[in-house]
Amino acid sequence: MKKLIVLFVGVLLVAVGCSSDDNGNNDPQDISFDRAPLLINWADNTIIPGYIDFSGEVSDLKNAVGAFNGAPSVSNLNGLRSEWLEAYTTWQRISMFENGPAESAGLRFNVNIYPTNATLIEENIANGTYDLGLSSNRAAKGFPALDYLLYGLAASDEDIVAKYEGSEGEAYRNYLRDITDDMKALADQVRDEWQSGFRNTFVNNDGSSSTAAVDRLVNDYIFYYEKHLRAGKMGIPLGVFSGTILPENLEAFYNGEISKQLFIEGLNAVQDFFNGRSYANGTEGASLKSYLNALNTVKDGTNLATLINDQFNTARSRVQALQSFQQELENNPPTAMLQAYDEVQKVVPLFKVDMVSAMSISIDFVDADGD
Repeated sequence: MKKLIVLFVGVLLVAVGCSSDDNGNNDPQDISFDRAPLLINWADNTIIPGYIDFSGEVSDLKNAVGAFNGAPSVSNLNGLRSEWLEAYTTWQRISMFENGPAESAGLRFNVNIYPTNATLIEENIANGTYDLGLSSNRAAKGFPALDYLLYGLAASDEDIVAKYEGSEGEAYRNYLRDITDDMKALADQVRDEWQSGFRNTFVNNDGSSSTAAVDRLVNDYIFYYEKHLRAGKMGIPLGVFSGTILPENLEAFYNGEISKQLFIEGLNAVQDFFNGRSYANGTEGASLKSYLNALNTVKDGTNLATLINDQFNTARSRVQALQSFQQELENNPPTAMLQAYDEVQKVVPLFKVDMVSAMSISIDFVDADGD
């Protein structure tokens, strides 16, 4: 999915420092909000610790690949799968931050394009020559490629291990090593750039224009929620936009059991970021919630930040009540999952209309989903 840049200006935009509700009673107040502490909290307590953690998890994943490649066995396969899941879960915590170094590196496009292209993976392995830096190979690497290589090569664990021990075993083992090396290099690059200079660039860009750090990150954050969490993990497999159920488009399709788990982790990460919750210890600092509260933002007589958190909680409860996403998609129609999706969707207008209007932030991407 690519952002289409547009200028979005509407009558719903109000000046920073106004209280608003849906009854048209806007009472300008002399309220200001210092964005600098917001950026410092995001950088120092969420984004950088997240990238440090992710880099460490990918290192553990790389080590597990080395152990498996050195001695292919069901035990080592399960150990590798465990490290894959740990790293994949951590990825859900930082995927929303596709700005700055992550945007330059194309981190999301390089580590989590799904559905993976199993045919291309097999062609790369058979040929033995491939350039993982090419955009044409993005669907043949990263977490989804590992999903295929760890779960999709055969029906049983023993037969999967046999793939890595057979006549083509060395080629399969080399591919495992190369895609995890690629992930490690990208994770380290983004971590290092945040720590070596981009952090200060980010924090110092504390203005209130379309190029300011808050405006840009809020856009990236909403885009992630709408396009990657809501649509990518639920809406597209459900057939919300195509009219056709697409179970093969689930995240972690070959594993078959963790798509819901990854979704909930992503939802938790989005809500924690909204509340300014520290990555390391869960304490809350300056946040989108505190920004809205400083502006006294109200919708239908209720505090907007409270409405957003309540809707997050409702959506989570509905998703948690589901079976695995793969099981839900076997129903015709998948009514319970569609109803849960509707609750996830209800956060979108609270973000894209009410929150950004209160903060005088313009949306810089087009909603192409027809919703």
